[in-house]
Amino acid sequence: MIKKLQNVFSTLIIHSEANDIRLENYDWFITADDTVFGINKKELTKKDRTLLATFLKPYHPNLPLQTKEENKWINEINGVQQEERLQINQPFRFVYFSIKKNQMDPSSFREAINELFAKDVPILWENEHEGILIEVTEDSTDTISYEHIINLLMSDLYVNIIFYVGPFRPDLTDVKQYFHSIKKSAKLITTLTKKSVVTYIEAIPYLLMNEMKPDFRAQIAHSVLQEFLDDEETLKMIATFFECHLNISETAKKLYMHRNSLQYRLERFYDKTTIDIRQFDQAMTVYLALLAKD
Repeated sequence: MIKKLQNVFSTLIIHSEANDIRLENYDWFITADDTVFGINKKELTKKDRTLLATFLKPYHPNLPLQTKEENKWINEINGVQQEERLQINQPFRFVYFSIKKNQMDPSSFREAINELFAKDVPILWENEHEGILIEVTEDSTDTISYEHIINLLMSDLYVNIIFYVGPFRPDLTDVKQYFHSIKKSAKLITTLTKKSVVTYIEAIPYLLMNEMKPDFRAQIAHSVLQEFLDDEETLKMIATFFECHLNISETAKKLYMHRNSLQYRLERFYDKTTIDIRQFDQAMTVYLALLAKD
């Protein structure tokens, strides 16, 4: 097949022989027998790319070759019939990750993740700095901490990384919808929060806010926050109170504030708005108003 394609595309080159060319100037493909080749982008028309995509897989030359297990996941997600189907008898979840560009190459990331999990973890790459890793576990209540992973990568390799952790699924039902939902949600969540690890549960308020019309979000922010809408100091205090799970002592310590001073400011917010954010249901309303404002 390669020889036939070379008769059509004069710039075709096998990846292993591409020593003196700029890889980014080529579109790369991989055959069923794992032969990687590229064709200069200038030689390819839109029609050519569409045709090649019908019987070849696109390939990123700087990404590791997909494992047999990863290929099974990709085929399962895309609904491709395969002789040896993916078998999953344990809970699994998709975890989106994004590495700051040029901080860590994909092969090193794969090696680090496999070492931290003490087993090979399937990784479906979106590009050289983001993708989905697939966590399969016997017990969904006893899992690795992604905060711990970040701390290790930061301390050992100085890598900045973000994780968006999806919910566990018991089987492959609606796996395609689940996969694309995680990707779509992750792209949104990473623009709305500065947290390095966000779980699906934590993301739900953000996702709900995103579904609201801008005018309605503004109305919520104004009606709840009232005269504190532009009071950045008070809003920071409230946000920290939520981060500390409504714990006054912990909040005061984090803000370098005396506990009594914090109590006074919370009372002042109550006097002005009649909202007591020390009560969970009222705190949730204010939390949503902060998200609406942002």
